[in-house]
Amino acid sequence: MSEQVAGGRIDVSVLGPVQLRRDGVLVPLGPQLTTLLAILLLELGKPVPSRRLATLLAGDDVSDAARATLRSHVAHLRRALEPGERGQRGKGLIATAGHGTAAGYRLDLEPACVDAVRFEESVRESRRLLALGDAEQTDRAVAVLRTALDDWHGEPYADLADRPFALVEIARLRAVHRAALLAYAEAVNESGRHAEAIGDLIGAVAADPYDEGLRCMLALTLYRDGRTDEAAEVCRHGLALLGGRGIDAPELHRLQRDILRREVRQPAGGPAGRSSVPRMLPPDLPRFVGRAQELSTAEDRLVGRDEPRSAVLLVLGPAGVGKTSASLRLAHRLAPRFPDGQLYANLRGFDASAAALAPTEVLRVFLEALGVAPEQIPANLNAQMARYQAHLRDRRILIVLDNAHDADQVRPLLPASTTCVTVVTSRNRMSSLIAVDGAHPLTLGLLDEEEAGQLVGDRIGADRAGKEPEAVSEIAQLCAGLPLALSIAAARAAANPQFTLQALADDLAGAGVLDRLADSDSSVDVRAVFSWSYRALTPAAARLFRLLGLHPGPEFTAASAASVAGVGRRAANALLAELTGAHLTGERVPGRYVMHDLLRAYAGELSEAEPERDAARRRMLDHYLHSAVAGDRALMPHRQPVAMAAPEEGVTPEDIAEVDPLAWFTAEHQMLIAMVGCAAQAGLDRHAWQLAWATATYLGRGSYWHDVLTTQSLALSAATRLDDRPAQAQCRRELSHALAGLGRPEQARFQLHRALTDLADAADPNGQAYIHLSLGWLCELQGDRRAAAHHDQVALDLFTRGGDRGGQARALNAVGWDLAQVGDYRQAIGYCRQALSLHAELGDDAGAVNTWDTLGYAYQHLGEYIIAVECYEQALGLNVGHRFKEAEALAHLGDCHHALGDMTAAAVSWGRAYAIMTELRTDGAEAVRAKLELCGTRTRLAAAGQVEGERRALSTAPSTRAPEK
Repeated sequence: MSEQVAGGRIDVSVLGPVQLRRDGVLVPLGPQLTTLLAILLLELGKPVPSRRLATLLAGDDVSDAARATLRSHVAHLRRALEPGERGQRGKGLIATAGHGTAAGYRLDLEPACVDAVRFEESVRESRRLLALGDAEQTDRAVAVLRTALDDWHGEPYADLADRPFALVEIARLRAVHRAALLAYAEAVNESGRHAEAIGDLIGAVAADPYDEGLRCMLALTLYRDGRTDEAAEVCRHGLALLGGRGIDAPELHRLQRDILRREVRQPAGGPAGRSSVPRMLPPDLPRFVGRAQELSTAEDRLVGRDEPRSAVLLVLGPAGVGKTSASLRLAHRLAPRFPDGQLYANLRGFDASAAALAPTEVLRVFLEALGVAPEQIPANLNAQMARYQAHLRDRRILIVLDNAHDADQVRPLLPASTTCVTVVTSRNRMSSLIAVDGAHPLTLGLLDEEEAGQLVGDRIGADRAGKEPEAVSEIAQLCAGLPLALSIAAARAAANPQFTLQALADDLAGAGVLDRLADSDSSVDVRAVFSWSYRALTPAAARLFRLLGLHPGPEFTAASAASVAGVGRRAANALLAELTGAHLTGERVPGRYVMHDLLRAYAGELSEAEPERDAARRRMLDHYLHSAVAGDRALMPHRQPVAMAAPEEGVTPEDIAEVDPLAWFTAEHQMLIAMVGCAAQAGLDRHAWQLAWATATYLGRGSYWHDVLTTQSLALSAATRLDDRPAQAQCRRELSHALAGLGRPEQARFQLHRALTDLADAADPNGQAYIHLSLGWLCELQGDRRAAAHHDQVALDLFTRGGDRGGQARALNAVGWDLAQVGDYRQAIGYCRQALSLHAELGDDAGAVNTWDTLGYAYQHLGEYIIAVECYEQALGLNVGHRFKEAEALAHLGDCHHALGDMTAAAVSWGRAYAIMTELRTDGAEAVRAKLELCGTRTRLAAAGQVEGERRALSTAPSTRAPEK
């Protein structure tokens, strides 16, 4: 499109050098006119002050001469745009806005005259067509994208690429072009026309060779076009380039592996792996007043039939206006229409005590909720986004992104699928999310007087409110209809039934706390309202509220609150009841409390002046450390302990004996990780590394390798600052397990050898022995059984010398496993029997799990299947929370049942093993699936006389022992 003016049709190009054409003829512009045109284009339809224009054109010179030169340039540009409108001030395409020193210029060109605008419109149209999903619309989308890409003539604003004022727009247009190119490539791949995208992708990769996503798409397209060697070379070259810069590229590694194995998945069929139905919405509020019209409008916009559906709803408004409450009420109303689940995250965009959540952190939580195993979640943001989009495709899922800071935090979390809906809340307007991503804004204003009065009456009781209607109206007016302020005022009234409502209204008026919140900075008034409620607390409850500001939140238990305050459990429960009654905390489930982010920020500010701040933080960390150590001891009683200081006076750790330790670790999973970071940040290095140590068993058993990597990296830094070599060695050993679990064995080996170096001068044969056990496990993973056997024997000798009988038992099992792997089953049984005797003597059931599995493996391969079944069942009975060991034992048990002719029992065991292995994404899953398939054809094979061949096929799956956890 172009604009018809007196001098002809106008077209402006910015996708490449900035150029002006009139009736298709290039209009020559000098450098200054080109720059002036570009500045006005970047602010299309908006006045640009003359002072800014003169500064951008002439540097810091804002003299009369510079302004005169600007006027001359504007006149020349007017003539270039419209020869027939020469010199007419305020008319035509360049209008003069304002007067005197406040004057400026505005370009009133139709947006469709600009090639970049047309390009983005084409991209939006293609997305709409692709979302329809049928082949005809996909072909139309490909044609639209092809035309748009052909109109891209190089770097946007190419002749102004070094000018700071253009950099943001240049970067944005690059991102739009990249997204369009990837969408085009994916679309033609789905249509089977792979070759059509290769040329564009080659050019894009040449322009940006370090873009992993573009390189993956090029390699994938080449592979699908039958050019396998070229695809593999694209991967190899990219890995070399990225590796040279120290950049990890897990998706490119994975794609290279799949290409070399000829195992790349085809476009059809959807995402691989298990899909879960997440239910992450927080509970709906039992009391909710107002917003009927806004909620109805939002519901119609998102799922209505009478108007176009918006995939993103942006709920806006000042702090305390009830964005989260209204959004949760809306989400619970909509939830039945989204049977595939609901995702929720508080992005902490305005959290004063913790950093805003990065998209990678949120995507990790969402992917786990969608069924992706932790060790299978990529580290790279683009790869995470691709996996996330794949799991959302064609599923009806509702996503709520609460408390967002800006569009950059939200955009990676938006689904590409039109079957999903996203609700975003924010204090910022996020105009780019509206303009670029098509979000529908819903601004929540203050409650009107009737709704505000209803809210107060609902909290304090209709009878009491009805006796003083004028006071209720005054409170509503003084609170300016702000729901947060109204709730706190009503809570004060409810907690003090002896006060008249008029006295409360007078107190509000005198406090000066109810000014209307400003959109740009709403914290001042909210803080004042909080302070008003805070001053009504008893001294003990106020102290607890201040100290809870040290907690990283958002959840905490009554026991942890007791430890932070250094009081008993009963006293803490009473204080928490007072805080909950004043709406300064909320009890999410019995015994677990939450604090709104603004309240927590306010409490954190109060804690800064608290004289016992440091002591309270130590008590908090001691609470989690000693609770986690107790939980770890319950999971693995004979794990080599670490020397810990006694907890601070007043600390009351969780009573792990009263709860399931695995359930406790699961509930406190994220909190424990946060506490490691909290300790490290506060300089409490001993707490940092010991907290990481105490969580390692739980995290390892669940294969949460990314979390182990995070915590142990912090722990290693802390132990290094302490110059504690044994602690460093322990951290490196745990770190090696995570690295191996994440497919980085060489880095794992490096850490283990460094750990041995750390212990070289220490008289600690047991510590060295555990490291050799880990080296043995790592060597076996890499297929080096001779080295594995060597390290395991060294470990046994060291444990024997060091007198660690639990370690001896583990090493005996490891040596027995090594012997079984080379076919010396009788000698393996001897070692395992010695190990079991030691385990029984020590009462170490957790340690016996591996040994029973090894013993069953040996008997199984000797053909003594009944004894093997008993061994595997013993292993399963003693196993607590170690999913990998459970899956291995079940797989072996299925083999034995099959050998004994019990096909039903074999299928049950294999089915359970396959479910766990699929969840953990272990390499043995496919082998077990193959056994299940063969199991289903047993009758046909037997009729053909092939039962023995079937038995050989069913015994070929490799086995590896799990790390000692």
